Amino acid sequence: MIAYQDTVVEEPVKLLTGKELILASKQYAVEDRRKSWFYTLSTLVFLVVAFLGTTIDFHWAPQLFFSVISGLLIVKLFVIYHDYLHGAILRNSKAADWIMTLFGIFVLAPKTIWKRTHDHHHHNNSKLSSGGIGSYPLVSKEKFHRLSSKQRFAYLAARHPLTIFSGYITLFIFDFNVSSLIKSPKNHWDSLVALLIHFAVAGLIFYFGGLSALFFSWLLPFILAHGLGSYLFYAQHNFPGATFAENRDWDYANAAIQSTSFLVMNPVMDWFTGNIGYHHVHHINHRIPFYRLKEAMEEMPELQSPVTTTLHPRDVIACLKLKVWDPAKGEMVGL
Repeated sequence: MIAYQDTVVEEPVKLLTGKELILASKQYAVEDRRKSWFYTLSTLVFLVVAFLGTTIDFHWAPQLFFSVISGLLIVKLFVIYHDYLHGAILRNSKAADWIMTLFGIFVLAPKTIWKRTHDHHHHNNSKLSSGGIGSYPLVSKEKFHRLSSKQRFAYLAARHPLTIFSGYITLFIFDFNVSSLIKSPKNHWDSLVALLIHFAVAGLIFYFGGLSALFFSWLLPFILAHGLGSYLFYAQHNFPGATFAENRDWDYANAAIQSTSFLVMNPVMDWFTGNIGYHHVHHINHRIPFYRLKEAMEEMPELQSPVTTTLHPRDVIACLKLKVWDPAKGEMVGL
């Protein structure tokens, strides 16, 4: 007689979706106040040191090095600022509020305009829109062909690589400050303050240090930081495999998982970008501090199979080619 050993078949793990997934993520939406302050103050100190390094004028090489580091540190401090305005870190701290308010003005993203547009983005992530409030505009292929030639030009110009990588001028100076100030000067008075301070400091650096100092100490760090930041934001929501929906078919959790990328970077760039590449995790719960995003992804199975992209030129080009949403194919396509 042959004895057969009973086999145990494990049932597949049921993945959480919708509100259940969002609720499960709340355990990670708890900050370590000491860690929040450490990252904030250390990054601020590093930025000041890097800025001072750009004033070294005996050779252009160290100036260029410190200028690039300054730009990358602006990106990191911006992610910290972004987390603060989400209420993920340093809530109810008057000292933090002063630091973040001043940084927002320094980086040409004052609190009033950044918070309004970015909150709108989170509540409308992956919805088809020609307005592009808090995001880059995206319409269906059919709607694009119904636009007038002038509207098509404006739409394509907003998504053009030059517009994205020149974010210092197009997004931060013009959209966040000049445009918002013209539309509502009473509500966006801090945009005027940001512009005045930004160009006053630029003028002083040029007056005392000349064109070289202006370039290395001021222009290059902002051009790099805002150009990289603009592309990161673009690639986190405009990538092969992203899905989009009309209002009636839209779901917050699905938008976070299916329409937000995991931008894979090396550890150095993860540090400089404040783990913002784990963007699908951030969109599931924007109260998770940036230093806990990786932890949440590693421990929640629902967050471990996102659509990925990278900063490799091949992937950058693939993202930039996408122009409209094709509902028939269920994907973003070029023209």
